[in-house]
This record gives sequence, C-alpha cells and structure tokens, in this order.
Amino acid sequence: MITTSLPRRQFLGSLAAAAVTLLRPSAAQARFAAPDSAKVGGFFLGCQCWTFNRFTVFEAIEFTARAGGTVIEFFPGQSLSKEEPDVRWGHDAPEHAHAKVKDQLEKWKVTPMNYGVVGIPREEAGARKIFEFAKRWNLYGVTTESDDAIDTVEKLAKEFDVKVCYHNHPRRPNDANYKVWDPKYIAELVKDRDPRIGACGDTGHWIRTGLNPVECVQILKGRVHALHLKDRPSQQGEDVVWGNGIGDVKGVLAEVRSQGFQGNVSVEYETNWDHNITDAAQCIGYVRGLGLAKGWS
Repeated sequence: MITTSLPRRQFLGSLAAAAVTLLRPSAAQARFAAPDSAKVGGFFLGCQCWTFNRFTVFEAIEFTARAGGTVIEFFPGQSLSKEEPDVRWGHDAPEHAHAKVKDQLEKWKVTPMNYGVVGIPREEAGARKIFEFAKRWNLYGVTTESDDAIDTVEKLAKEFDVKVCYHNHPRRPNDANYKVWDPKYIAELVKDRDPRIGACGDTGHWIRTGLNPVECVQILKGRVHALHLKDRPSQQGEDVVWGNGIGDVKGVLAEVRSQGFQGNVSVEYETNWDHNITDAAQCIGYVRGLGLAKGWS
C-alpha cells in the first residue's frame, strides 16, 4: 500500500510525470532510422567513416553531409572530435559521447545506418555490447569478418533484429584460415542461417583479388545487406571516382537493386586521404545522376 501526504490529484500528477520521464528516451538514447526520403539515386547512400579516418567522427559526419550523403557507417575507434581527440567512438564509447554524436548527426541531417568492420567475439557477453550499441542507434546492420562467431552472431541478430554483414578484404595467399574474401564461402556460410545474416560486399577488395564485382553480388543473391562500393582502374590501382574504373559500379547497383537491396551503400574511398571529400561528393553525384537516368529515384 502506498501512503503519501500529497493531495490525490497532485500525487497522481507526479506519478504521470515520472512515468513520462522514464519512458522518454534521453538525448543519448534517442534512435535514428533512415526514411525513404533519405535515399539518393534510389539508395541509402553515404560514407563509411573510414574514408575520413584521418579526421574525427564529428568531421566525418560533416564531410558526409557536405559530399551529399544522407547516411553514415561508423567504425570503432575513431577520435570523437577536435576538442576530445582521445575519446574513441564505438560500442565502448563513454556515455557523454553518445549525446554529442547525436547532436552532430542532427545538425548535419545524417542518419547512422551501419557499424564496422568490428570483431564480434564468440563469447556472448562481449558480442552483446556490440548489438546493444547497434540497437541503441537503431542501426540497420553491423559489419564484421568474425565467421568463427556465427552461432553467437545469429542468436543476437535474431534477438536484436539487426542485420549482420560479412565483409571481405582481399585474399591472403599465406593465410588459408582467411576465407571471407570468397563470396562463395560467405554464401555457403549464411545459406542456412537467419535471413538477417548476409554480406557487406567490398567491391574494391573483390577487384584486388581478381574477382568480378557483379558476379560476386550475383553469387550472394538475396544476402547482400550492405556495400562498401569502390572503383579502381586496375586490379592493383588506387581508388578512383565511381564510373571511371573497372568495377562496373552501374552493373553492381543494378544487380543489387534487382535483388530488392535495402541496405546502405557506403563510399569507402581509400586514397587522397587528406583531401577526399570532393572525390566522395563525385561518387555520390554519380549515383544521384544514375538513379535519375534509370528512374530509381
């Protein structure tokens, strides 16, 4: 039994106010979700923060917006801001960093959509921290290469309703245990798993391995949840603005669109590191124009 010296009306009002306070998300807890209006050229298009890894998270958010992107993909360990360079962003970030990142995202009208590449441990408690971070920010997906943790990954992907996107770096000729470079391996890895488990295709690393990016996304049909899109002039060449290399960006986008792709397309531009915002803007402009021409927008 509750006893109180407050008048009944005042007491009930106090209870209602307390309930609202408990239910209302704090500044750090408020979630984002990309609306269809955020699509550029028919895709949720923005930057992987790794493009701007010589800068801070705050700057990466600003640069993504200035380049014309509407969504962003975080990676773990980036410096928070010029004012707090020693604070690292990610699933282990201190509480105050969440509110500051939220404010910066709202300022530049950028929506967080993915997080990675992040190692996911097989041990559930450690893995859970990553999925809690993803759910807190209402992310579409988490990108990883932790194929050994797939049982834990699948369990938590179901629980948190978050996509898990297996990423590829180039083939390692001297490391037989590194298999995620191969889209056939990833397709086999995920085929009997929950449909939330799929791939983040890094087209530049496919090119470096000597693979055809369009054929790779065809192998992964129905399981491509994210793209780290790149274009290169040759197998070993450095990144170029989309549409100027051998990566068949147009073909990749047409193929995933035919598959019903709803994930994020990230500009991950790995050259001209100190001055690549213009290159990123041209990549985004390419998709904007392509989408208009194809009627995807």
